Amino acid sequence: MRIIIAMFDSSTVVAVAICAFLVAGVVKGVIGMGLPAVGIAILSLVMSPAQGAALLVVPSLATNVWQFLAGPHVMTLLRRLWSMMLGICAGVWAGSGFLANDTTGRARTALGVVLMFYAAYGLANRRYFVPTRAEPWLSPLIGFATGLVSAATGIFAMPSVPYLQAMALEKEDLVQALGLTFTVATVALGVDLLHGGVLQASVALPSLLALGIASLGMFVGQTVRMHVVPGVFRVCFFIGMLFIGAHLALRGLI
Repeated sequence: MRIIIAMFDSSTVVAVAICAFLVAGVVKGVIGMGLPAVGIAILSLVMSPAQGAALLVVPSLATNVWQFLAGPHVMTLLRRLWSMMLGICAGVWAGSGFLANDTTGRARTALGVVLMFYAAYGLANRRYFVPTRAEPWLSPLIGFATGLVSAATGIFAMPSVPYLQAMALEKEDLVQALGLTFTVATVALGVDLLHGGVLQASVALPSLLALGIASLGMFVGQTVRMHVVPGVFRVCFFIGMLFIGAHLALRGLI
């Protein structure tokens, strides 16, 4: 129970948490990704990244499992990406405890730096291509790096998102591959946070409430998507991530 009190000890924290889940859901609804990145980025303004990551385990897992299983090529993607998934698990294991046990602000700094790299990549809007012959050795390396970043920051967009986008997957396959990657990363990170004592039974209710708010946000985002230019929305999203990342990085260093 004390972990809930620590997370929600003021109306300001509650308001920021609700805003984080709602905005993260809207972003997910519009562009199909970004729920953990946005959620943890905003939550880390008022709590530790580990606490934010614990709250987002249920919303992230629920939305990404649905995103993966709803696609048509489940087995094909599993056969193509299994080594990357194992790499993610190995990377989280190698970085185990960094996020849960951090008391120095290093995790917040790392989160800020990763968010800035993520934003810079998105704003650059450059196209890369990974040849199929490179996938057998590159996929596990990318997975391992993604796992390390997940264990250190609670987000799993880097370098997994640029890599999957460079694999020249069809649009539906890319969305499904992102769902698979984020599902595996969420489970691996959840196990890490469980061992670290951050993910406890007392977090279940707030996390379920977060799922409800994020789901509402996704519904709003899917409606908004029909009335906005996706490219403009993405630019605004990445600019926001850049500023939040810079703030978190500087705050962690001060």
